[in-house]
Amino acid sequence: MRDPEALAAVVIDQAYHLHRDIGPGLLEHVYEAVLADRLRAQNLKVETQKPIAVLLDGKKYDNAFRADLIVNDALLVEIKSLEKWSPVHIKQCLTYIRLLNMPLGLLINFGAATFKEGIKRIMNERVSR
Repeated sequence: MRDPEALAAVVIDQAYHLHRDIGPGLLEHVYEAVLADRLRAQNLKVETQKPIAVLLDGKKYDNAFRADLIVNDALLVEIKSLEKWSPVHIKQCLTYIRLLNMPLGLLINFGAATFKEGIKRIMNERVSR
């Protein structure tokens, strides 16, 4: 499965159940590890903390950032565990999906009081197909 929308539906479902099962307040790496395991149990390919190189001005910059989760090489998932996020987190996720040329990213904040408050879909309008 490489359709970002279908992948997003599976990730959102698993993240919702994870938030319900453990609740807010743990460190990001705990949510990342458990969510990755749950997605792998759904037969999805999940890469965690994947180093991403960026090519700018003809130069390659290794480890420009680390993606929390990349699902089936088609969906970026950024995980936070904050009381509330700031606009910079949305901009960060948008920059990542633009650099990866992905159409969609999910920003999931497990620190939010409710799951609905902690999920944002980030669309990349510049994706080249």
